[in-house]
Amino acid sequence: MESVYLAIPLASLFGAVIAGFFGKQIGRNIAHWVTILGVGTSFILALVVLKDVAFDGAAVYNEALYTWMVSDGIRFEIGFLVDSLTAIMMVVVTSVSLMVHIYTIGYMHDDPGYQRFFSYISLFTFAMLMLVMSNNFLQLFFGWEAVGLVSYLLIGFWFKKETAIYANLKAFMVNRVGDFGFLLGIAVILMYTGSLDYYEVFSNSSRMTSETMEVIPGIEWSVITLACILLFVGAMGKSAQVPLHVWLPDSMEGPTPISALIHAATMVTAGIFMVARMSPLFELSETALSVVIVIGATTAFFMGLVGIVQNDIKRVVAYSTLSQLGYMTVALGASAYSAAIFHLMTHAFFKALLFLAAGSVIIAMHHEQDIRKMGGLKKYMPITYWVSLIGSLSLVGFPGFSGYFSKDAIISAVHNSSIPGAGYAYWMVLLGVFVTAFYSFRMFFLVFHGKERMDEHTREHLHETPPVVTLPLILLAIPSAIIGWLAIDGILFSGFLDQPIFVLSEHDTMATVGQTFHGPASFVAHGFSEPALYLAFAGIASSWYIYLKKPEIAEWFKTTFSFIYNLLDQKYYFDKFNETVFATTSRGIGHVLFRIGDALMIDGLVVNGSAKLVGWMSGVVRQVQTGYLNHYAFAMISGLILLLGWAILG
Repeated sequence: MESVYLAIPLASLFGAVIAGFFGKQIGRNIAHWVTILGVGTSFILALVVLKDVAFDGAAVYNEALYTWMVSDGIRFEIGFLVDSLTAIMMVVVTSVSLMVHIYTIGYMHDDPGYQRFFSYISLFTFAMLMLVMSNNFLQLFFGWEAVGLVSYLLIGFWFKKETAIYANLKAFMVNRVGDFGFLLGIAVILMYTGSLDYYEVFSNSSRMTSETMEVIPGIEWSVITLACILLFVGAMGKSAQVPLHVWLPDSMEGPTPISALIHAATMVTAGIFMVARMSPLFELSETALSVVIVIGATTAFFMGLVGIVQNDIKRVVAYSTLSQLGYMTVALGASAYSAAIFHLMTHAFFKALLFLAAGSVIIAMHHEQDIRKMGGLKKYMPITYWVSLIGSLSLVGFPGFSGYFSKDAIISAVHNSSIPGAGYAYWMVLLGVFVTAFYSFRMFFLVFHGKERMDEHTREHLHETPPVVTLPLILLAIPSAIIGWLAIDGILFSGFLDQPIFVLSEHDTMATVGQTFHGPASFVAHGFSEPALYLAFAGIASSWYIYLKKPEIAEWFKTTFSFIYNLLDQKYYFDKFNETVFATTSRGIGHVLFRIGDALMIDGLVVNGSAKLVGWMSGVVRQVQTGYLNHYAFAMISGLILLLGWAILG
């Protein structure tokens, strides 16, 4: 199987290289076909691996492919770890990426950077596959940075658009903050275990529980807690958790297909996957778990509130991603790692569906993204309407849809958790159900129902998007509706993830949830006795009444509670705070350092100063060269006298 494992990431890389380096020579059609075939090959092979792991009982594959370097006894290797967790992630990444590739043919049809875009999204897939298949921290960090780099290229794909350049630079800088913590966490692990290999680190992790170190003089920190928190700082950047979330909404400046790929299957899921993979470390630090659960709960609820006031169709979906990532993070903090991965999987399908459906609407509306200028699109775009309804119902956790199974499992797990902060987290994720339902169906009703608010020219040309756009939507709608029924038992309760995920018995909340599980149908029926279901119904009903029946209520609230509206509209002033405190301060420090270090010291003294000194000395020495023979004779005699005097006196 080693050749199969190698082929999975390399097939996508092959398509990226061909389309990237030879795009002009091969043309647009061959560029998209070679990348689609590459990702399609990766997807088929990932299904083979999933079957091998899930049904044929294949042993875990954990091998180094080659050694890159050995330094001071530490081996830096490239290798693969293929187990049930890897298999799930590979299928999710490749399936969503394949749908995005097909969809891109229609969405980017007239873009001059067509081949370049296909190259980038295939490279994105390769980077994520290398991340999830890694068996050591070196390769994990390679994939981690590679997805960051490609996201920078894709968010700023339209490089002549000023807002896109601002957005990709913002994403790059915020992620550098998270990645700095991530790298420090890896350094702590290497320092105390002497290895970068996962299994070796996990087997030596008990040593870190008894060790302490001084980060601040006089204050002792548990090494395992410090390492886990630093690793989680990296996850906060990649998976956009407060306060490192500010880059994700601005990533909407990139083309819609990459918005779907970033939000559903690649970059933002990297942090969730990493913490789940590191469960043998996080389980040894309740403090780290408490930090994780509180950060996740804060993100889940408060970022959802911001989604209520957004009017850009893609930004509404973007804030829903922030909120749902918060749910996954809460599950990680509650030691319900399997529930986090399950929600990652279901979310990948319905979030990709919602983003691509939003892109379908944008195409039909001639690239208008303001939902206040839409309305009544149901009769013009029936396919987009029904798939959007499926995606929205799955997002809010409507009974029977895939999002219901994973979200309800997280809420139940948190409710049974004893981790410090779990009580706060439970109320945040519970109230978040109402908020999610409200903003999701606010967007749905304003786009597809009610009064038609577009201009006459747009209305006359409204029609359903072509099959190359709608086919991926239909294919994504299927798992968004049914994957929960098929996967909940295996992933959550039948031990499919028991080998890669380690949970202490006192933290095992999923075991408590499993005591009442008697199949998917009973799980759905049990939801009717829980408050989350009625909060979802209340959110849908409230948005229907306010935005379709009594729209004046929204205007009244906006006017009466202007402070709250402005707070949400300004995204809690995170951007202004960062720009004022960090960006302005950094620019000020840079300006001072430039004046003192570069202009004064380097240019003034070293470069220009040395040049002026040499010029002055040359001018002095030049006076000696008079051209008169008697002057030279005098200089020679004087030099001879000095030499004789030195020799005699010496």
